[in-house]
Amino acid sequence: MNETDSREFRDALGSFPTGVAIITARDQDGKPVGMTVNSFASVSLAPPLVLWSIDNNSAFFDVFMQASNFAVHILRSDQQRLSHDFSSEDSDHFAEVGYDPGIEELPLLKSYSALFQCEVRSRHPAGDHVILLGRVLELRKCPAEPLVFFAGKYYKIGAEHS
Repeated sequence: MNETDSREFRDALGSFPTGVAIITARDQDGKPVGMTVNSFASVSLAPPLVLWSIDNNSAFFDVFMQASNFAVHILRSDQQRLSHDFSSEDSDHFAEVGYDPGIEELPLLKSYSALFQCEVRSRHPAGDHVILLGRVLELRKCPAEPLVFFAGKYYKIGAEHS
């Protein structure tokens, strides 16, 4: 695929609505880091496994390649600004965001729809990304309408349809 085809590929992928999550960990100095992703997915119920992927050029790549744990925060529909803030790679995301310590001192955001604290099981290079597979050690659920990303924009899910 050439560069034009790559844009077409990306646009086609955008036709698949996804949830929005913030992944957090601590760097080698213990500083909390986090980033917005929409590549989160479930893998297995027994054992409980999840995955997400990180771009090889991400400012947080080295942190997540060395971290033994990560937390996945599924965002609520009212957290679009938080998602946007954590999508930036050049700011201290936790300067104005409160958090609590989790397993292995993981930085846990105070609000979310669901939270998964995970132990890294494996990392798999895949093109321009690395897939991180994690075993869920603890989960919390705070039912709320999810934040959804579709065709390059944020959406809220409307009334339930059967």
